[in-house]
Amino acid sequence: MNKYLVPLLVLLVVVAGCTSSKTKSDKAAGTTDAQPGAVSSGVASQPSTGMDALTDPSNPLYNLLQERVIYFEYNESEIQEQYRAVIEAHATYLSQNPQTTVTLEGHADERGSREYNLALGERRAMAVEQQLTVLGVAASQIRTVSYGEERPISAGHDESSWGLNRRVEIIY
Repeated sequence: MNKYLVPLLVLLVVVAGCTSSKTKSDKAAGTTDAQPGAVSSGVASQPSTGMDALTDPSNPLYNLLQERVIYFEYNESEIQEQYRAVIEAHATYLSQNPQTTVTLEGHADERGSREYNLALGERRAMAVEQQLTVLGVAASQIRTVSYGEERPISAGHDESSWGLNRRVEIIY
């Protein structure tokens, strides 16, 4: 009995999240149903280009979705306020595209042991994952991996280089 309860609750949360997000987008677009029971996508006023928000510059989410790196402070896994809108945009996109999956790659700078940095990269990736799931993304759409200090963006040994290496990359 318990093995069915958790998946059922997760399904109910996902369905409720999808339902509420469509209602919000419908209201934002100012659309109404022409017939009772008709389904509206919330983008009826815009012509369809056949492109999704990741590739369509006319989509309101496009600019935020192009930001695919979340940076962190030294020895921290807490998401800074400046990245909340980026994560919310990715959550909206993923919620609207349930077939799409994302990989969150956690990274750290070179300071600390290899094991510590792998764990720190994992905590960072999981922090972004948690934020996405709170915003309605299904856990099955998200994969996390930590590379620790193994894949630096900058090979320097100074604060500016370390700052670039403390990150989570959002990979579609």
